[in-house]
Amino acid sequence: MSLQYLLDEHIPPLYRTQLVRREPELIVRIIGDPDAPAKGTLDPDILIWCEVHNFILVTNNRKSMPKHLADHLAQDRHIPGILVMDLGRNIGEIIEELLIIAGASNDHEYQDRIEYLPLTL
Repeated sequence: MSLQYLLDEHIPPLYRTQLVRREPELIVRIIGDPDAPAKGTLDPDILIWCEVHNFILVTNNRKSMPKHLADHLAQDRHIPGILVMDLGRNIGEIIEELLIIAGASNDHEYQDRIEYLPLTL
């Protein structure tokens, strides 16, 4: 399993707990962890961190993240990907989607893209 996830600070920590409980090899960080961006880090800086450290960002930021990604790409930068989730959806469905993505995707499948979860309806 080579994909790694960085969970936005607004994603409840229960998501990480459930992800690593189901797939202990999966690397999941949350903004605010000692080896992740600090809480309150601006979105453009989070995208740079994800690019440097090769993490897919998992966020619920539907409003401004597309603009941040466009600006990031306009600077000739890249990102492993952004997965935007709806916190109103069932946690089990979202966890299952994230596990399927991590287990079945190649390293560059989501590069420079935003995908909205769930991918399947």
